[in-house]
Amino acid sequence: MTETAVHELAQVNIARLLAPLDSPRLKDFVDALDPVNGDAEAADGFVWRLVGDAGNATDVPVFGDRWMIVNLSVWRDTDALTAFMYRGRHREMLARRREWFERVEEAMVALWWVPAGHRPTVAEAEARVLHLRAHGPTPYAFTLRTAFPAGASEPATGEAPEGLGCSAL
Repeated sequence: MTETAVHELAQVNIARLLAPLDSPRLKDFVDALDPVNGDAEAADGFVWRLVGDAGNATDVPVFGDRWMIVNLSVWRDTDALTAFMYRGRHREMLARRREWFERVEEAMVALWWVPAGHRPTVAEAEARVLHLRAHGPTPYAFTLRTAFPAGASEPATGEAPEGLGCSAL
């Protein structure tokens, strides 16, 4: 059995809104949620995503801050996640994120390996982000730029496309 059959990749992305979700400023973002989530679910390597009552995760509390939203999902591996993130509609939305979200210096994205079939909680995701902020990339919580293969203790440095401002990845 391969490592990808034993482990899956969890990812969390937290963002702090610049305006309420129902504001004109966030209209393009909100209008793109269902199509982008549909693209994710159809992507090769997609396993699961957190969904709240709204059909997305915008109503799921994170860090006790009503201005923060969370995206929590599970993928087959880093290659599958990267392929989705930097192509199509998601790439277009990623390039526009400064229109909708605060610029934050601390880590807002974290990745970690979970046993196949495990569905992480928001509390688990919050702990991974806080660990990454405190300790930098480790096997417990890492980034696409400094990823750790499942079961490894040494990182495998990755690359994100230039021009998207994804230094936190």
